[in-house]
Order: sequence, then structure tokens, then C-alpha cells
Amino acid sequence: MRYFILPTAIAVVCIVGIYVTLGFLAAVTTLLLIVLEVTLSFDNAVVNARVLEKMSLVWQKRFLTWGMLIAVFGTRVFLPIIIVAASVWLSPLYIAQLALFSPLEYAHHLEGAKHAINAFGATFLLMVSLKYFFNGAKEVHWMSIIEKRLSKWGRIEAIEIGISLLILFVVSFLLPDEQGAILSAGIVGIILFVFMQGIANTFSEGVAKTATAGGLTLFLYLNVLDSAFSLDSVVGAFALTTSIPIIAIGLGIGAYFVRSLTIYFVRQKTLHSLVYLEHGAHWAILALALSMFTGLLFEIPEIITGGIGLVFVVAAYWSSVKLKKV
Repeated sequence: MRYFILPTAIAVVCIVGIYVTLGFLAAVTTLLLIVLEVTLSFDNAVVNARVLEKMSLVWQKRFLTWGMLIAVFGTRVFLPIIIVAASVWLSPLYIAQLALFSPLEYAHHLEGAKHAINAFGATFLLMVSLKYFFNGAKEVHWMSIIEKRLSKWGRIEAIEIGISLLILFVVSFLLPDEQGAILSAGIVGIILFVFMQGIANTFSEGVAKTATAGGLTLFLYLNVLDSAFSLDSVVGAFALTTSIPIIAIGLGIGAYFVRSLTIYFVRQKTLHSLVYLEHGAHWAILALALSMFTGLLFEIPEIITGGIGLVFVVAAYWSSVKLKKV
């Protein structure tokens, strides 16, 4: 399992270092954050693997190097700061200062921006899952009764956009005080997905065949997808600690494990041998998106959110193994 040697070594060094400098509780919190990130993003690794297969070896390596810098500092540190700043109409620099020197106040602002954060992440992930199930060219089905019907509904033009907007409007209607933030963030999620998907399809269909441009587009798409997946874990992390360095280290190491798992899936051609794993991952994404929408109305513990997704992935794994034995 050479793919996980480096992230494991980094995790051990960081946890020991945190234990020596900040104590036992901080070390345990870091370990819990790593587990939280891996649990909530396991299905992300499966979906990323399918996209990563289309990228050259050079861009796959950049996904682990440049992409890690984006994952740790961009997605898990700067993106929440930007979202909080936009939600409360304050300077990103001021919010960054709060994050470093007044973490409790920053956590309060982050909680206040939860509606916008969840709406963006939920809508983007909903589009990812619906786009997969409404694919009319999809021939392999795991839950045949449901997936075959969804595949036929895919003949309706832009049906996934219509359903996403409908859910977005219903949720915003139930929360009139946060309606503007929910609608704005959700619509941004839809536009970003359509934009990224459109560019990716352009390159995959050969309209623009430059390897650099195609690799860059898929690289950006993977990092946007990672951002949508990680938003709930960023918010959930503040239930464990308000220390930004510990959150960045814990979630960052977790993200490294997830990306290493993605590389492992690609190298071992896991999605080719376990044919239902991708289906289970998209059902998990759908469950995560709906739980994030529901989280706008009710408090849902992260263990339930991650547990539902893990159930789908494990069930798809066993179905794939049974199919191989037939």
C-alpha cells in the first residue's frame, strides 16, 4: 500500500508534534478531524478517480502536489473566509485576522454563514449526482428499478437543473430570513457546475484537443468538486475545535489520504473491476447533498451524514464483488 505511506508518515509526525507542543487533547482532535474528512469524502475519491483517469500522468501528479496546496489552504482556509466575508459584508482581510487571532468570533461568523455554505455545496453536489443518474447513455445500473427510470428521464433537457432549482426554491421558502443567501449561493453552485461541465465536455469531445488545456480544465473541476465536498467538514470541524492551524492540519491530512486513495483507484483500475462502486459513490453524493439541504432546516450530526454515504459505498462494493463471482 505504497500510496498511503507518505500521508501516514505525515499524519504521525504532525500528530506527535501537536501532542508535544499543544497536548494530548489537541492531538486527539487532529486525529478526529482526519477521520471526519476521510469519512465524509470517501465517495469523493471514487468520483475523482473517474475524472482522473482522463488526465495525463503529469496532471495526475499535479493533482497530488499543486492540488494539495489548493485543498489545504484554498478550500479549507481561504474559501470559508471568503464566504464568511461575503455573507456578513466585511473585508476578507478582517475575517482572516479574526480566524487567526479571534477564532471564537470567526467560528460565530462561520456558523452564521452556514446557510450560504450548505446551499452552495448541496446544490453543486446535487447537480453532480443528478447529472450521473440522468445520463441517457448510461448502460450499467446498480439499483436497476430506479436507475433505469432515471436514465430515461434524462431525455428531458436540463432536467437536473430544473430539479435543483425546485429544491433550492422550496428550501429557501421555508427559511424566509435566509432566502437571499440560500438562493444566491445555490444559483452560484448551479452556474459553476454548468460552466465547469461545459468546458470539460468541450475538451473531452475533441473541440479543443490541447493536452495542457484539457488537463487544466479537469484539474480545476476536481478542485471545485473537492471544495463542495469539504464545506460540510469545514463547518463541522468547528464543533471539535476553533483552532485554525489544527483544523487546517487535520482536514489537510485527511484530504491527502482521500487524494492518495483516488490515485490508488486509478492505478489499480478499481472502477473497472468493481463496476458498481461509482454508482454507490453517486448515491452517497446524492445523500450528502440532500442531508446538507436538510441541515439548513434541522441539525444533522456529521456522523450521520458520513455514515449514510459510507453505507452506499460499502453496499456497492459488496454488490460488485458478488457480481465478479458470478
